[in-house]
Amino acid sequence: MPSRRRTPRWTFALVSAGGVMMTLDVTVVNVALSDIARDVDAGLGRVQWTVSAYSLAFGALLLTAGALSDRVGRRTVFTAGMALFTLASAACGLAPDAGTLIAARAAQGLGGAMVFAPTLALLAAVYEGARRQAAIAAFAAIASAAGALGPIVGGLFVQVLGWRWIFLVNVPIGILVVAGALTRMPDSLAPRGDRRRLDLTGAGLGVGALLALHYPLVTGPESGWAAPEVLVSAAVGVLLAAALVASQRRGDGLLDMTLLRVRAFSGAAVLGFLARLTSLGVLAFVTLWLQSTHAYSPLEVGLHLLPLTGSLLVAGLFVARLQRVFPPDQLVAAGFAAQGLGLTGLALAGTVAGGTGRAVTVLALVLLGIGGAVIFPPLMGIAVGSAPADRAGMASGLTNACYPLGTATGVAVFGAVFSARLSDGLGTGPGITAPVREAVETGRLELLDPALQPLARTAFSGAFTTVCLASALVCLLGVLAARTLRGGPGAAGKTPRRSRTRVAQTS
Repeated sequence: MPSRRRTPRWTFALVSAGGVMMTLDVTVVNVALSDIARDVDAGLGRVQWTVSAYSLAFGALLLTAGALSDRVGRRTVFTAGMALFTLASAACGLAPDAGTLIAARAAQGLGGAMVFAPTLALLAAVYEGARRQAAIAAFAAIASAAGALGPIVGGLFVQVLGWRWIFLVNVPIGILVVAGALTRMPDSLAPRGDRRRLDLTGAGLGVGALLALHYPLVTGPESGWAAPEVLVSAAVGVLLAAALVASQRRGDGLLDMTLLRVRAFSGAAVLGFLARLTSLGVLAFVTLWLQSTHAYSPLEVGLHLLPLTGSLLVAGLFVARLQRVFPPDQLVAAGFAAQGLGLTGLALAGTVAGGTGRAVTVLALVLLGIGGAVIFPPLMGIAVGSAPADRAGMASGLTNACYPLGTATGVAVFGAVFSARLSDGLGTGPGITAPVREAVETGRLELLDPALQPLARTAFSGAFTTVCLASALVCLLGVLAARTLRGGPGAAGKTPRRSRTRVAQTS
């Protein structure tokens, strides 16, 4: 067993490594979408699931994983999740077809939820007071940096070793983290009075509803919105969602529905969902646009996204100071406004050629990064601080779950918008076959007949512009909805001490 002095350091190192791997796998795949589509012979609808399957499984099971860790041990769930994530990563890297890859990505998401849910509680068990707050802040910064650098890391692996290595690299790291957790990390359980029951019924209904509602958004553009499978899936999703709400009325299950009556909390949860929808939900299409219309390699795409990742990291350094000066509703509204301007700039860049277009792209990506950095910290403080003290853990988990679900929904919704606009742009003229459409929507314009490439490039840029403008409209909704945060915790410009401490103590 490690000495008492070394235990905190080992725990911090291990949970940080886990946080980096989980966060990295949200963004690292984006620059590989075109290569994945070509290698497994898949269209946009199936390629989207390589992003959505991970985010859906991660977000849907986060609350259940947290409750499980309270009952059977935080280290036990963390280690089991890392083992599952590692095995699933190997399966992703070796996947022979799109179906296997999507299933393995869903398994990665399940493992990721099990790893991420107990991390804050594991840190809280080995740190106290100011050191605990410093450890939590450092962990959050490391995880955020990993997500921001994902496109560059992914681009490097895809270009040098191939897309499969963005998954296979997780295997040796995961093995080391599992070994370290078993030998160097102390276990901990929640106090008996704070342990939530395992609501397996609620978890099953939640996962089923999310998948059933998500399926029509992905398959509708290709199969037709009136197709039987699309309509049946949507109806099943609505029924499962209604059953989930009915099952949670007791208040001791997966969700406490009374939290949604707190205006500031429900506003923060919805705004977090919208913020991820308009940021990471659009990132996949930004990378495809850079690869297709500018003929950038995966590594070049990652490097051209540096204005976004760099501004996200730099702006994040000043958010704490801004929170002491400005109330949360103003910061969140400003963040959505910056994102909206950035998305509008990207829409404009898609229609402008030459150096001016590149300058507009850089400025737009900087605004996107600044907006993302400003939005999320105030929302976390509001979400947890506005909940009753005995429900702060559940409030934190519910808010965290909204983020990956926003990513998955954004990819699906904007994918439907993209496909519809692309079909209009391509038309039904000679040579516009199903394989041609599939190649265009996944950015593989080099596979087309040279005579079709100008039309394809114009159609792709038009579809991308439409996605950016649609996302900018969602940002406008976020600006208007930010007023729901007025009067909540931190309204005077400070995040309440109670909310910060409580987050550190829960999973």
